[in-house]
Amino acid sequence: MVYIFLADGFEEVEAVAPIDMLRRAEVDLKIVKIGNNVYEKFVNLDNVVSSPRNIKILADISIDDVDLDNLEMIILPGGAAGVENLYNCENVKKIIEHCVENNIKIGAICAAPSILARRGYLKDKKATAHPTFRHYLTDNGAIIPEDKVITDGIFTTAAGAGVSIDFGLELVKILKGGEPARTIGEQILFY
Repeated sequence: MVYIFLADGFEEVEAVAPIDMLRRAEVDLKIVKIGNNVYEKFVNLDNVVSSPRNIKILADISIDDVDLDNLEMIILPGGAAGVENLYNCENVKKIIEHCVENNIKIGAICAAPSILARRGYLKDKKATAHPTFRHYLTDNGAIIPEDKVITDGIFTTAAGAGVSIDFGLELVKILKGGEPARTIGEQILFY
Protein backbone atom coordinates (compact mmCIF):
# COMPACT_ATOMS: atom_id res chain seq x y z
CA MET A 1 0.00 0.00 0.00
CA VAL A 2 1.12 3.53 -0.82
CA TYR A 3 -0.05 6.41 1.34
CA ILE A 4 0.04 10.08 0.44
CA PHE A 5 -0.27 12.36 3.47
CA LEU A 6 -2.31 15.53 3.05
CA ALA A 7 -2.57 18.19 5.73
CA ASP A 8 -4.36 21.50 5.36
CA GLY A 9 -2.13 23.75 3.29
CA PHE A 10 -0.84 21.05 0.89
CA GLU A 11 0.26 22.11 -2.60
CA GLU A 12 -2.45 20.89 -4.98
CA VAL A 13 -0.51 19.79 -8.04
CA GLU A 14 2.20 18.16 -5.91
CA ALA A 15 -0.47 15.89 -4.45
CA VAL A 16 -2.81 15.36 -7.39
CA ALA A 17 -0.19 14.67 -10.10
CA PRO A 18 1.50 11.81 -8.19
CA ILE A 19 -1.91 10.41 -7.19
CA ASP A 20 -2.97 10.48 -10.84
CA MET A 21 0.24 8.87 -12.15
CA LEU A 22 0.21 6.13 -9.51
CA ARG A 23 -3.47 5.32 -9.98
CA ARG A 24 -2.95 5.13 -13.75
CA ALA A 25 -0.28 2.53 -12.96
CA GLU A 26 -2.82 0.69 -10.79
CA VAL A 27 -0.82 1.22 -7.62
CA ASP A 28 -2.89 0.66 -4.49
CA LEU A 29 -2.83 4.17 -3.02
CA LYS A 30 -4.73 5.80 -0.17
CA ILE A 31 -5.06 9.53 0.48
CA VAL A 32 -4.46 10.11 4.19
CA LYS A 33 -5.90 13.08 6.07
CA ILE A 34 -3.66 14.65 8.72
CA GLY A 35 -5.18 16.74 11.48
CA ASN A 36 -8.47 18.56 11.82
CA ASN A 37 -10.02 20.51 9.00
CA VAL A 38 -10.69 24.22 9.51
CA TYR A 39 -14.14 23.80 7.92
CA GLU A 40 -15.34 21.06 10.30
CA LYS A 41 -16.98 23.62 12.61
CA PHE A 42 -19.37 24.58 9.79
CA VAL A 43 -20.24 21.23 8.24
CA ASN A 44 -19.25 17.58 8.64
CA LEU A 45 -16.18 17.23 6.45
CA ASP A 46 -14.40 14.49 8.36
CA ASN A 47 -12.24 13.34 5.45
CA VAL A 48 -11.76 16.63 3.59
CA VAL A 49 -8.35 18.28 3.34
CA SER A 50 -8.05 21.86 2.06
CA SER A 51 -5.32 23.54 0.04
CA PRO A 52 -4.19 27.19 0.07
CA ARG A 53 -6.29 27.87 -3.03
CA ASN A 54 -9.34 26.32 -1.37
CA ILE A 55 -9.34 23.12 -3.39
CA LYS A 56 -10.77 20.38 -1.23
CA ILE A 57 -9.69 16.75 -1.52
CA LEU A 58 -11.66 13.89 -0.01
CA ALA A 59 -9.25 11.60 1.82
CA ASP A 60 -9.68 7.84 1.90
CA ILE A 61 -8.57 7.42 5.53
CA SER A 62 -7.24 9.34 8.49
CA ILE A 63 -3.67 9.09 9.79
CA ASP A 64 -4.88 6.76 12.55
CA ASP A 65 -5.90 4.17 9.94
CA VAL A 66 -2.50 3.77 8.24
CA ASP A 67 -1.51 0.09 8.19
CA LEU A 68 2.24 -0.32 8.65
CA ASP A 69 2.15 -4.04 7.88
CA ASN A 70 1.70 -3.68 4.11
CA LEU A 71 3.41 -0.34 3.60
CA GLU A 72 5.33 0.09 0.31
CA MET A 73 5.81 3.86 0.21
CA ILE A 74 4.70 7.14 1.73
CA ILE A 75 4.48 10.41 -0.17
CA LEU A 76 4.81 13.88 1.32
CA PRO A 77 3.61 16.75 -0.91
CA GLY A 78 4.78 20.31 -0.39
CA GLY A 79 3.03 23.54 0.44
CA ALA A 80 4.62 25.51 3.27
CA ALA A 81 1.63 25.32 5.65
CA GLY A 82 0.93 21.69 4.79
CA VAL A 83 4.56 20.73 5.36
CA GLU A 84 4.58 22.37 8.79
CA ASN A 85 1.40 20.48 9.65
CA LEU A 86 3.05 17.23 8.52
CA TYR A 87 6.26 18.01 10.40
CA ASN A 88 4.36 18.70 13.62
CA CYS A 89 2.23 15.54 13.42
CA GLU A 90 3.55 12.91 15.82
CA ASN A 91 1.98 10.06 13.80
CA VAL A 92 3.70 11.23 10.60
CA LYS A 93 7.00 11.35 12.50
CA LYS A 94 6.51 7.76 13.72
CA ILE A 95 5.57 6.51 10.25
CA ILE A 96 8.64 8.16 8.70
CA GLU A 97 10.80 6.54 11.40
CA HIS A 98 9.19 3.18 10.62
CA CYS A 99 9.94 3.64 6.91
CA VAL A 100 13.59 4.50 7.56
CA GLU A 101 14.06 1.61 9.98
CA ASN A 102 12.44 -0.87 7.57
CA ASN A 103 13.88 0.41 4.26
CA ILE A 104 10.47 1.54 2.98
CA LYS A 105 10.40 4.14 0.22
CA ILE A 106 9.59 7.80 0.88
CA GLY A 107 8.74 10.41 -1.76
CA ALA A 108 8.84 14.12 -0.90
CA ILE A 109 8.44 17.15 -3.13
CA CYS A 110 9.01 20.93 -2.87
CA ALA A 111 9.08 21.93 0.82
CA ALA A 112 8.48 18.37 2.08
CA PRO A 113 12.10 17.14 1.80
CA SER A 114 12.80 19.62 4.60
CA ILE A 115 10.84 17.32 6.92
CA LEU A 116 13.28 14.49 6.18
CA ALA A 117 16.30 16.78 6.43
CA ARG A 118 15.23 18.31 9.76
CA ARG A 119 14.78 14.80 11.14
CA GLY A 120 18.34 13.93 10.03
CA TYR A 121 17.49 11.38 7.34
CA LEU A 122 19.09 13.10 4.33
CA LYS A 123 22.62 13.39 5.72
CA ASP A 124 25.06 12.41 2.95
CA LYS A 125 22.12 11.71 0.58
CA LYS A 126 21.55 13.32 -2.80
CA ALA A 127 18.28 15.23 -2.55
CA THR A 128 16.51 18.35 -3.70
CA ALA A 129 13.73 20.68 -2.61
CA HIS A 130 12.23 24.00 -3.55
CA PRO A 131 15.04 26.61 -3.54
CA THR A 132 13.54 28.41 -0.52
CA PHE A 133 13.72 25.17 1.49
CA ARG A 134 17.09 23.82 0.32
CA HIS A 135 18.90 25.38 3.28
CA TYR A 136 17.24 22.77 5.49
CA LEU A 137 18.87 20.09 3.33
CA THR A 138 22.34 21.64 3.21
CA ASP A 139 22.23 22.59 6.91
CA ASN A 140 21.59 18.92 7.67
CA GLY A 141 24.22 17.38 5.40
CA ALA A 142 22.34 16.61 2.18
CA ILE A 143 24.05 16.88 -1.22
CA ILE A 144 22.06 18.90 -3.77
CA PRO A 145 22.82 18.11 -7.42
CA GLU A 146 21.20 20.05 -10.28
CA ASP A 147 18.55 17.38 -10.98
CA LYS A 148 14.92 18.29 -10.33
CA VAL A 149 13.91 14.75 -9.30
CA ILE A 150 16.39 12.59 -7.40
CA THR A 151 16.25 9.08 -5.98
CA ASP A 152 18.93 8.10 -3.50
CA GLY A 153 18.26 4.91 -1.58
CA ILE A 154 14.73 4.91 -0.18
CA PHE A 155 14.31 8.65 -0.73
CA THR A 156 12.87 10.28 -3.85
CA THR A 157 12.82 14.06 -3.71
CA ALA A 158 11.66 16.67 -6.19
CA ALA A 159 12.14 20.41 -6.53
CA GLY A 160 8.58 21.69 -6.83
CA ALA A 161 5.18 21.94 -8.48
CA GLY A 162 6.61 22.26 -11.99
CA VAL A 163 8.06 18.75 -11.83
CA SER A 164 5.06 17.06 -10.20
CA ILE A 165 4.42 14.78 -13.18
CA ASP A 166 8.13 13.90 -13.39
CA PHE A 167 7.97 13.09 -9.67
CA GLY A 168 4.83 10.97 -10.11
CA LEU A 169 6.36 9.06 -13.02
CA GLU A 170 9.55 8.45 -11.00
CA LEU A 171 7.41 6.98 -8.22
CA VAL A 172 5.67 4.75 -10.79
CA LYS A 173 9.09 3.67 -12.07
CA ILE A 174 10.23 2.79 -8.55
CA LEU A 175 7.10 0.78 -7.75
CA LYS A 176 6.19 -0.73 -11.13
CA GLY A 177 9.27 -0.39 -13.35
CA GLY A 178 10.42 1.75 -16.24
CA GLU A 179 8.06 0.39 -18.89
CA PRO A 180 4.79 1.30 -17.09
CA ALA A 181 6.20 4.76 -16.30
CA ARG A 182 7.20 5.26 -19.93
CA THR A 183 3.80 4.04 -21.18
CA ILE A 184 1.90 6.41 -18.89
CA GLY A 185 4.20 9.29 -19.91
CA GLU A 186 3.42 8.56 -23.56
CA GLN A 187 -0.33 8.22 -22.92
CA ILE A 188 -0.53 11.65 -21.33
CA LEU A 189 1.75 13.17 -24.03
CA PHE A 190 4.42 13.96 -21.46
CA TYR A 191 7.20 12.56 -23.64
